Amino acid sequence: MSSKKALIKLGFFSALFGGLYAFSDYIYKISSVPHQHTDEDKDFDPSITEGRMYVRNHPLRQDMYIQSLDNLKLHASYIPSKNKSHKYAIIIHGIWDNHEANGVYAKHYHDKDINCLLPDLRGFGKSEGKYIGYGYDDRLDIIEWINWIIKRDSDAKIILHGMSMGSATTLMTTGEKLPSNVNAAIADSAYATLREQFAHTYKSFKGSFVPVPIALFLSRIIIYFRSGFDINKVNPIDAVKHSSTPTLFIHGDDDTFIDPNMCSRLYEAANCPKQYCMIAGAGHIENVVKDPVSYWGKIDSFLEHYKFLDA
Repeated sequence: MSSKKALIKLGFFSALFGGLYAFSDYIYKISSVPHQHTDEDKDFDPSITEGRMYVRNHPLRQDMYIQSLDNLKLHASYIPSKNKSHKYAIIIHGIWDNHEANGVYAKHYHDKDINCLLPDLRGFGKSEGKYIGYGYDDRLDIIEWINWIIKRDSDAKIILHGMSMGSATTLMTTGEKLPSNVNAAIADSAYATLREQFAHTYKSFKGSFVPVPIALFLSRIIIYFRSGFDINKVNPIDAVKHSSTPTLFIHGDDDTFIDPNMCSRLYEAANCPKQYCMIAGAGHIENVVKDPVSYWGKIDSFLEHYKFLDA
């Protein structure tokens, strides 16, 4: 082989691998580097902003911190009930935001004299962490918050309520062995598997010229080496098969970000006591603002059925 041909081949492979690395780096940055929400980031509905201010300015709100199993400092806002209730709601936010986004949910629960714990998932808000966990590491963090509550109150009755990625985290958590203090879970707009969700989201990108299987392969590799987990193992649909926690699955039928059919599949796969609710006309995590009467009516009746709320 002539030196000229060798140089051409070297240049070709250098460009190929350089391009693949650049593409992988781009995928990682948009998929796995946390975005810190600021007040300049507009909420999709005024009630979300009102809820954000409700948490931020609540006179009873306290900053709480725990240590994760891998030694990250994790933060949550805690709003104790006025009457020293033994009921607790752990409310888990979605991607690209922090715990304050869940103020609209905290207000509902706090008005019912329920203690509210709103964690910042790792990498978000005031919690340490450099990558998005998509529920994989986060499930263990939520278990640590559950233990934090039980250490303070051995009579605690706990529910988990998550939205989007927080919903997937909720389901991943219920797939673990949990203390009997955990009474129920509400999964609002969860994905069934992270791999499927990545594929769906990638297809919506402008300029997604790399074939989906290659993009998923590169995503899997770079996330494994930089974040330490395998996206193929982030499977809420497998977790619910092992869950014994009564779970309400909720989705909006106009959700274009996470396919509503995933909710149906999760419900069908779950071996735990379960209920199902589809909110008409609601897009992604819009259920609470599009039809709050149906949304909270279904949740309250579900929690009454499982003896968390008084009928």
